Amino acid sequence: MKRLFRLFLLLAVAGAGVFWWLTQPSRLDALPASMQGYAGDRANGELMFYAGGCSSCHAAPGSDDKTRLAGGVRLDSPFGAFVAPNISPDPKDGIGGWSALDFVNAMTKGVSPGGSHLYPAFPYTSYQRMKLQDLLDLKAYLDTLPAVAGKAPPHEVGFPFNIRRGLGLWKLLYLDGQRFQPDPDATDEVNRGAYLVNGPGHCGECHTPRDLIGGLRTDKWLAGAPNPEGKGIIPNITPHEQGLASWSNKDIAYALESGFTPDFDSLGGSMGKVVGNTSHLGAQDRDAIAAYLKSLPPLPNGYKAKQ
Repeated sequence: MKRLFRLFLLLAVAGAGVFWWLTQPSRLDALPASMQGYAGDRANGELMFYAGGCSSCHAAPGSDDKTRLAGGVRLDSPFGAFVAPNISPDPKDGIGGWSALDFVNAMTKGVSPGGSHLYPAFPYTSYQRMKLQDLLDLKAYLDTLPAVAGKAPPHEVGFPFNIRRGLGLWKLLYLDGQRFQPDPDATDEVNRGAYLVNGPGHCGECHTPRDLIGGLRTDKWLAGAPNPEGKGIIPNITPHEQGLASWSNKDIAYALESGFTPDFDSLGGSMGKVVGNTSHLGAQDRDAIAAYLKSLPPLPNGYKAKQ
């Protein structure tokens, strides 16, 4: 019995060591030499701000000023309730004390300045696709916005999801660290749209179904999904007959500008907030998003008929 106990104890210690090694946060130690000291293009940063819809989650609920990024929006999920944090330039409660490297690590590695894993309710699996310069431009723009004091409420996540270290295993499956790579066979317009949709726009985070542990089903990319907050569905936006097959490129671009669909309905719910951001993009970028969506392989709905 003593030998069995010792063997069990040895295996437990070894297992804990492997778990600790596999789940350690991965971070960039430094920015590339070409980017060190880069001041950032604030105009492009503002474009990235709207392309990413930052205010939709990080502006205080009910606030008319979408540049006051105090956080507080609650995102309910099967894993618990996540609350968007303060990302204003406040040095104590926001990200005003973050360096450019801290920001890049959060956006692309899902790691806080203190070295802990961030929950993927913050869509770093999409933001990892962004160009480094666009990330630094975004940080430069965020630094010009009003500093707002006050921390957002904490997440409400129960066991075992409150053990952040375990997210290291999740990241091994779903965070590949790859930047966006243009398709050499696609036009510049389609590639620009692909970048906006799959990088800053993080459209797949809602329009793609997830597996049992919250990973995106890449075989059902943008084919629609159950609403991650539990009510209704997020529609299919591939050019399938169940999706956008009947929509022209102009229809899509106009909907992203105005919020109106081809049948004179209006986009509501969370998509209404998205339009509040995409309406600030240039016409060329909205056209590019439309061109990319119409270039996708048509996929049937990624969710069951009744939700």
